[in-house]
Amino acid sequence: MIAQLTGTIASVSESYAVVDVQGVGYAVHAGAHTLANLKVGSQAVLAISTIVREDSITLHGFNTAEERDLFELLQNAQKIGPRIARDAVEVLRPDAIRRAIATGDTATLTRIPGVGQKSAERIVLDLADKIGPVDLGGVPKQPGGRPGGWRTQVSQGLQALGWSAKEAETAVEKLDAEGADGTDVPSLLKQAIRLLGKR
Repeated sequence: MIAQLTGTIASVSESYAVVDVQGVGYAVHAGAHTLANLKVGSQAVLAISTIVREDSITLHGFNTAEERDLFELLQNAQKIGPRIARDAVEVLRPDAIRRAIATGDTATLTRIPGVGQKSAERIVLDLADKIGPVDLGGVPKQPGGRPGGWRTQVSQGLQALGWSAKEAETAVEKLDAEGADGTDVPSLLKQAIRLLGKR
């Protein structure tokens, strides 16, 4: 798999650039933010994600390895393909996306083109335990270490996944009464799902 390309920018279009590496031209798909940094004739180093399918091999380019890694991670969430994952990295900084997933901040995630409330909840649920350590500086906590507004976010998450408002309220009340473990919304959401039984 190609993970990085270093070469001369041969051409730049609206959706991809051609990188000349020792006489071989590679078509690298990229978002506007990445393409804006590429100038024809200049040298460039791009972090690359290689997507192999039965009928094609597609290279996606990014300014940094962090952006590439997040692009690949996001595709582990249900119904998130390369296009939405790339748009996510274009619209939001990687640290902002990771923080939103860690805290269950679906409002931030819905700023990504093609991501609605239900998709945002799915991203949180699918990726919360995969994003690694996240700096949560500035995120308010309630007593017990839970983030502010966790009850509302867990309730919304449960409803987005198919439970009724009443069922969601019951689960939140149980979590509160039992002093459930977990200091972030994704962990609390998973505990609520266990209480109600997966659908």
